[in-house]
Amino acid sequence: MDKDTKKDYSKYFDFSDAKVVSEEDGRMTYRINGRNVQIHSAPSYQDEKRRGKENIHVMAFGGSETEAVIEQFRELNQGRQLYYSITTYGCQMNEHDTEVMRGLFEEMGFQPTDDRTQADVILLNTCAVRENAEDKVFGELGHLKGLKVEKPGLILGVCGCMSQEAAVVNRILQKHAYVDLIFGTHNIHQLPHLLQDAYFGKEMVVEVWSKEGDIIENLPKKREGLRAWVNIMYGCDKFCTYCIVPYTRGKERSRLPEDVIAEVRELARQGYKEITLLGQNVNAYGKDFTDRKYRFGDLMDDIRGIGIPRVRFTTSHPRDFDDHLIEVLAKGGNLVEHIHLPVQSGSSEVLKRMSRKYTREHFLDLVRRIKAAIPDVVLTTDIIVGFPGETEEQFEETLSLVREVRFASAFTFIYSPREGTPAASMADNVPYEVKQQRLVRLNELIGELSLKSNESLAGQTVEVLVEGQSKNNPNVLSGRTRSNKLIHFEGPKEWIGEFVQVRVTKPQTWYITAEAVQPPERAALSNGA
Repeated sequence: MDKDTKKDYSKYFDFSDAKVVSEEDGRMTYRINGRNVQIHSAPSYQDEKRRGKENIHVMAFGGSETEAVIEQFRELNQGRQLYYSITTYGCQMNEHDTEVMRGLFEEMGFQPTDDRTQADVILLNTCAVRENAEDKVFGELGHLKGLKVEKPGLILGVCGCMSQEAAVVNRILQKHAYVDLIFGTHNIHQLPHLLQDAYFGKEMVVEVWSKEGDIIENLPKKREGLRAWVNIMYGCDKFCTYCIVPYTRGKERSRLPEDVIAEVRELARQGYKEITLLGQNVNAYGKDFTDRKYRFGDLMDDIRGIGIPRVRFTTSHPRDFDDHLIEVLAKGGNLVEHIHLPVQSGSSEVLKRMSRKYTREHFLDLVRRIKAAIPDVVLTTDIIVGFPGETEEQFEETLSLVREVRFASAFTFIYSPREGTPAASMADNVPYEVKQQRLVRLNELIGELSLKSNESLAGQTVEVLVEGQSKNNPNVLSGRTRSNKLIHFEGPKEWIGEFVQVRVTKPQTWYITAEAVQPPERAALSNGA
């Protein structure tokens, strides 16, 4: 990782009162707003946009320096137990990153806590996809200021996608100087070292890599629950005009298939019932390999032979969804019948302005091919309304596409401009009230289609993986079908984590009520013992 040691970050962040305190090993320390700030490296939109041809190396986590830091914290925790708390915003990739950070904390001897007043380290793992996600984080930082005043030794950190934005780091330095640690998405494995600098140095530490690093394997993970996230690749090269992700997550880098398969085999050994393969664009998996021809369909075919009952994946890009993948998914087995396929708009003109690199016709043809191969497939999607310049006619095209595809559900959003993306500078002539009305109309249609999809299961017996108890009624369990439909039914808490056959009794718009046909096999055996 090339960290530009000569860069004057006080000018970069435009702080007129920033003074250089020291420079050591390429790390600049500034006095900003009355506090010393170590800036190891900082984000740059220009650097994040570049896609170089540098080789990506696969590295094993650890090394003597890292082990020494981990041991230092272990000894510290033997004297006085320290606690950590992580709040996660955004997508499944952030959830996965949080699992890694939990693993790192517990390698260092920290214990988790939900009580922030008990925590010695609080991290906010952030999302930058929409403006309201950022607003939540800044609101949370405001709430945490009081706790920081009461407990000056508390280490307060901001990490994740928001930290990859120069404007966000700038705002934190200016208005939230009580934050102790800022790091991004590319250097999570550096957490022990960053925490060491912040904890013992008593200075704010900023280390955000604008360029992606190597792929780090063997990172510790602390997973919770009966489902597991498995990261198969990092980054995105699509550069949709509205999307900040290619800037915050870097270029596409695929993990080696042998490393992915080894992780999945280990999860099967540990008894996980379901895994989700993760990537910003899983369909691009393997495109960056230079020593082999091995794509996402090949990976799914290999994982199909591993003893995990359910295998899901997210997120797909329609442009890279090829016939080989469809052929593999049609084999079924542990590959479920649910595909999340973001369309974003039903208008080819809007899709062109979004730089989605496919047309309405291409998407509909893809859907036809998927349904022909997998007749019982359930499709869900993401849709943006009110993209700059979207006309009423173009919005109607979105509604007609949704009707034709018959999506079972959708994540729907009003367009949110993100600084640094091309769409942020587009003329936006769609009044906000019109955007809100379009969102309501779209959601009403999605609700109708969701109800019809659920009603098609009336009276049928389906398999449910029980995830937990209802918050409102402990006698009611909730879980998901293979096609990802939410099911509520009565049963004992001992069934959590098991597969149960249930009969659909009352399909509703967003969930389905059912009754257990028989207890899970394991529970039946234990009850009979």
